[in-house]
Amino acid sequence: MPQFSDDLFLGTAQGYIGTNNTNAEAVITGSVTGTTMTVTAMNSGDSLVLGQYVNGTGITANSYITAFVSGAGGTGTYTLSASSSATGTITITASGNSGLGDPSPMEVGVGPLGREYVWDVVPQTLNNANIAAAQTPAAAGNLTLAAGTNTKTYVRNDGTTVIQLDTPRAVQLTTASGTISTSRNLTVSGYDYYGQPMSEVIATGTTSSAVANVSGKKAFYQISSIAINGSLPVAIQFGTTDTLGLPLRVFDAGYVVRVGWNNTLANDTGGTSVFTAADMTTPATSSTGDVRGTYYPSSATNGVKRLVMVIALPGIAAGPNATRTGALGVTQA
Repeated sequence: MPQFSDDLFLGTAQGYIGTNNTNAEAVITGSVTGTTMTVTAMNSGDSLVLGQYVNGTGITANSYITAFVSGAGGTGTYTLSASSSATGTITITASGNSGLGDPSPMEVGVGPLGREYVWDVVPQTLNNANIAAAQTPAAAGNLTLAAGTNTKTYVRNDGTTVIQLDTPRAVQLTTASGTISTSRNLTVSGYDYYGQPMSEVIATGTTSSAVANVSGKKAFYQISSIAINGSLPVAIQFGTTDTLGLPLRVFDAGYVVRVGWNNTLANDTGGTSVFTAADMTTPATSSTGDVRGTYYPSSATNGVKRLVMVIALPGIAAGPNATRTGALGVTQA
């Protein structure tokens, strides 16, 4: 899972953020008329800040400073949140409220902040027959796989021969023109970018004298087999799509900080499917979606256009509290 040097070697910073529970008091001299507080003297080293609570004879309980009129921080005029009946010269006690508190001191810091992962990829042109060329299944069994444009045959360390894609992508089934009265299921098996075995069932659907294209939802990196559960009267083929698999689990679009595409400063608006969040169904199955999520750029890939996506990582994905599931999604199936 992603880890970072500042977590591993420097440790985590103190986590001060929000409000500081303190009862430290500043004694000041002045007067209050209505919501106007006039400060004429205060102890050396004391100061007043917005939101600070003020107490004193005749001052409405839980009044606090809402604005500086003049002399911010020291002697001068301030606006209070509530009207008070105090008149004349009185001693005013300003303090932090133990239930809420003044803002925490900025110099202390806010602890470890979120991380950003930059995904930088130049995807090749899709091809609808670069995993399995056109063939007409005569019975149930495995299709013949053959690497085509922008894919290659690769032998894994475990001895399995696979068709390897340029980057994780969803795959597509294309059927030739002709009548298909009974939908067939094709089970695509292979591996993701991290070597996890995965599978997906894609159905041909029923068509009548038309070309059918059916895209999967999962992003494969390697394909080891494609099995069909019966014969078909028309030819079918398998290839790649422009639905690209994200390298880390992104379960909410809010974590996508920036999407740069094709050397353009403006954020990419995405194509047909745009962003699809990670499917967190546990356990994953051959019919659930991609465990990390996918992105479909606004124009076709061509081996030249670069995709640069900045992904914000929550604490469960990076740092000392990260988990494999938090960073990479649930276990594939």
